[in-house]
Amino acid sequence: MSDHQIYSKRLNKPGISTGHSINREKLEMAKWMRQHMTFAERCFWNAVRKRKYPGLRFRRQQIIDGFVSDFYCNKLNLVIEVDGGIHETQRDYDELRDRIIREKGIRIMRFKNEDVINRIDWVLEQIIGSDPSQPSPKALGEGERAGSCLQ
Repeated sequence: MSDHQIYSKRLNKPGISTGHSINREKLEMAKWMRQHMTFAERCFWNAVRKRKYPGLRFRRQQIIDGFVSDFYCNKLNLVIEVDGGIHETQRDYDELRDRIIREKGIRIMRFKNEDVINRIDWVLEQIIGSDPSQPSPKALGEGERAGSCLQ
């Protein structure tokens, strides 16, 4: 194994850190991004990391085919992108990344920063609604953060 590559855990999905070598710079970038999340990304992470939704585990800054996604849920085969202002200036890059990720059979859901910050319950409903095997998020999250990260 070279100094520029390390091996990652298996998630049993093509292109998702499946034991192939990953560029060390990408891993360092993903680590830096986990340590320096935007406010909206922190809101989303705080909402899903408490495992309110049994069986759903999200990973932050998951590398998929060389691209770093904001969040990934293996069980739902779903990438979550929290889009801020930077995404307005990198549309071509986002389109290429989305196409390559979708070619792997992975679904992508995008949410604006404002929606994640101000309507986190709605965002979670959209995600859970994409998996009919999960119970309603309203039944699981009553009273806690009633819709906004700012409360």
